[in-house]
Amino acid sequence: MKLVTALLLWAALSSRGSTNLCVGRCDYGTDSNFSCQCNTACERFGDCCNDYAQVCKASTSCKGRCDEYFNSQNESNECHCNSKCSQYNNCCGDYNNVCGAGGSSVSDAEIKSLSEALFALDSNKASGSQLIIDPQALVHDSQTSAQNDLASKPLFRYLDENTLFSRPTYAALLAVLDNYRRMTGQAEGFTQQQLSEQDHFVRETMSNTEVGRELFTFLYTKGVYSSEEEFIQDLKKMWFGLYSRSNGQLDSSGFEHIFAGEVKGGKVSGFHNWIQFYLLEKRGELNYYSHSFNGPWSSYPDVLGLQFKWDGYFKQVGSAVIGCSPEFDLALYSLCYITRPGKQCALSLGGKELRIQTYTWDKSTYGDGKKYIGSAFPASP
Repeated sequence: MKLVTALLLWAALSSRGSTNLCVGRCDYGTDSNFSCQCNTACERFGDCCNDYAQVCKASTSCKGRCDEYFNSQNESNECHCNSKCSQYNNCCGDYNNVCGAGGSSVSDAEIKSLSEALFALDSNKASGSQLIIDPQALVHDSQTSAQNDLASKPLFRYLDENTLFSRPTYAALLAVLDNYRRMTGQAEGFTQQQLSEQDHFVRETMSNTEVGRELFTFLYTKGVYSSEEEFIQDLKKMWFGLYSRSNGQLDSSGFEHIFAGEVKGGKVSGFHNWIQFYLLEKRGELNYYSHSFNGPWSSYPDVLGLQFKWDGYFKQVGSAVIGCSPEFDLALYSLCYITRPGKQCALSLGGKELRIQTYTWDKSTYGDGKKYIGSAFPASP
């Protein structure tokens, strides 16, 4: 009966020439070509098409419905496809197969839906009036190793430091960034103050922001963590725990490699944070050369694949999410590392796809055999 109703509704709306229908559009990304949406996040943001319930949720299958947002519009469904359906014993029959449910497993659809939510919640990102960049030369992949300076001007034309850097999560990041030796093979050592700065950064970004709380809530409902404190402590060890990249010295961590950047074998290693890039460029320690790819976003956050020299050391492709808040950067990389360690992780940001590549550190572990984060960065399209 529901399917018949949906077909009748589609026929009626089609006869009026409407293009904002859900027929053939039940999916997870946001489609900017339409004024209404047909994905699992539309109920959260209140922009579902009128026929969403009838068309996308008419059957007893979870196809197109994974991680649906529960509210009064869908409480009468015959079965459900969100993380709590197992608790209430009302999952659709194909929930495990379609949505990847069971234990702490997370489906691709859930990752895309969550990344859209994080994108919408990033209220601390830079606006177009607060950040202006000048990407200049675009090079092909085959040219990224040439070490040719094709940009006569800096990448960053303007940044409203007074506004952005006064915000708690930016201030917390700045306090941690200058605690590292960039050369691998030189052991890192932290004062009690620096250890407190690490703790403060994780708590400020993950406990005191909507982005961080949304990530924790999702991982909690999936059974990955049993409490917020467990979540915070695990991220501290995952990101800031030391391991050796050279000469057996405890010289590196996921945070240093990704956010601060390192030098290994005469080349820049890691370095995927836009704020660190801005700071070094402003001090004259970094020379921007070119970019090899530019994301499809017309506002921030955006994604660039960057070529540059850091105090004489070259980086062939240092991709970064530009203009996002520190909590958004940390949340995206943490989400992908926790759910897709050592693999590519497909996200959806404003209806546009972004893939994050993660790597595990396999030579040492923490806790009960857990692996430190080795690297994470935006993959080229």
